[in-house]
Amino acid sequence: MPSNEPVLVTGAAGGQQGSTGRHVVRLLLERGQAVRAFVRTDDERAAALRKMGAEVAVGDLREITDVLAAVRGVRRAFFTYPVTDGLLDAAGAFAAAARREGLERVVEVSQLAAAPDAGTPRMRQHWVAEEVFDRAGVGALHLRAGVFFENLDFLVRAGAGRELAMPLGSLDTVLPLIAGADVARVGAGLLADPAPDRPDPVVLLTGQVMTVGEVVETYGGGLKYVDVPPEEWRERAMELYGGDAHVVAHLDKLWELFRLIGSHHELYEVTPSIERFGGREPGTLAGFVRGRVG
Repeated sequence: MPSNEPVLVTGAAGGQQGSTGRHVVRLLLERGQAVRAFVRTDDERAAALRKMGAEVAVGDLREITDVLAAVRGVRRAFFTYPVTDGLLDAAGAFAAAARREGLERVVEVSQLAAAPDAGTPRMRQHWVAEEVFDRAGVGALHLRAGVFFENLDFLVRAGAGRELAMPLGSLDTVLPLIAGADVARVGAGLLADPAPDRPDPVVLLTGQVMTVGEVVETYGGGLKYVDVPPEEWRERAMELYGGDAHVVAHLDKLWELFRLIGSHHELYEVTPSIERFGGREPGTLAGFVRGRVG
């Protein structure tokens, strides 16, 4: 139900990794819900959020004083952190501030296979973050999402639409995918619902399961898949991702997992939670590609 009490949304400025925070701001405002948008820098993106009708809080998610100021006066929040270093610092600060201020629900973005023995350091960190939020007693709900369409699209664009260069093995390697906008719709739905029916705090989110070959065919336009050696991909990725060793290490291990799993995993299925909490069927990669061209 719409309320004058704002919902706090982190990651509100958006970025190249799905922009879930920005989408959540828009979706909540469209419902008539007051929103406090948390951003790192007061720039043109923050100005755009104000123009949309959001209150803007500026600060560092890893800094407890900034987070305490941002959560003051809210009861619900959306937490997301980009694929870079600092996730556990940010999750710890946010969970502590949320507990101190008495938040009743925190919807946070995690990863599909988050676990203490997961195959990438980032997935293991997400599991730790989930535990931190659970122990804070703030009504945490964890959106365990597959690979965002936007992440693949970034690599397609990096190849100028001619080449998808990834160390994924054969064209038959399977990927669990989802649109960042669908993750946001689920998050907004759970934040707006006064009492969501969620006995399990984990919400699995996969919108489409596709082989690498199907991804390439969906893009069309002469796009070719190049199975590059992992060492070569790591070298390219360091330049592509601005020298961020954290994101390169995570993606390197993630692509390795998909390559080794190949075609079947128990998590490789479209999940009903997207339609249940997001209000409609998940988007497709074909629809995403059509939309990005416009």
